[in-house]
Amino acid sequence: MVCHVRYRHRHAARIRSLVLSTRDLLVLAFCVAGILGAWLAYGVTGSGNHGATAAGEPAAIVLSGRLPDPLAQATMPAAGAQAAESVAKTDPVALHAVPLPAEPLAAGGAAPAAPPAPSYPAAAAPQRIIYPAAGMDVVVHPLEPESVDAASHSIVPPETMDGYWLANLGTPGAGSVNTSYVIGHSWEGLDAPFNHLSSAAAAGDELTVATSTGAITYRVDSVTTYTKATLKDSPIWAVVPNRLVLISCYTEDPWGKNVAVVASPLPGR
Repeated sequence: MVCHVRYRHRHAARIRSLVLSTRDLLVLAFCVAGILGAWLAYGVTGSGNHGATAAGEPAAIVLSGRLPDPLAQATMPAAGAQAAESVAKTDPVALHAVPLPAEPLAAGGAAPAAPPAPSYPAAAAPQRIIYPAAGMDVVVHPLEPESVDAASHSIVPPETMDGYWLANLGTPGAGSVNTSYVIGHSWEGLDAPFNHLSSAAAAGDELTVATSTGAITYRVDSVTTYTKATLKDSPIWAVVPNRLVLISCYTEDPWGKNVAVVASPLPGR
């Protein structure tokens, strides 16, 4: 009897342990309600912003080989254009999707202007030559040589200390078509202007030729001595517009040699 009662008490305790109490049911109900409420709130507000980037947070860059949608360019924000250009310069895939801006053209769309042509006074007969380094300041007169003398390049100027411009050849200044020649005698025992070409003239010197239209500055290119037999066939007779050649007897051998000073004009001087 006692044993039977004990077993019945034990069996009742087991049944009571399987039945939830009122407190447990309340706790379970609150949990279920919380889960349902969270699910409903997510369904209403979470689906529209799912995956959206928070305000102020930079968008992630996905490194993939897939080309972006070309239609997206039409709606690309202005603020992101510079970023897209930066990516296009470094990403070989993006180069096909984001066009780079064209290089700016030169002002006016024209090529740079060419440098201006040298400016000289209009071509005119030389009237005076001033050659400071050679101590030379001489008046120049026109001389029209005989045709035979001009053809043989054997021209003898008048016996004065002045200079003589060969008028049948070049004229110094703008529009010149040939070399300008000025010749003069060297004198033994006298301080004649042309004597100084033999003793003082040097390459790099500057001299000035004055004309009725203005003055032209020249720089000496060379100072050369020729025998009288070779002078007539020397390079000084080549046609070079606006070049200047001064010719005189060589003072150390006035009967056997000549000295020739060749000079070129300096633009804008």
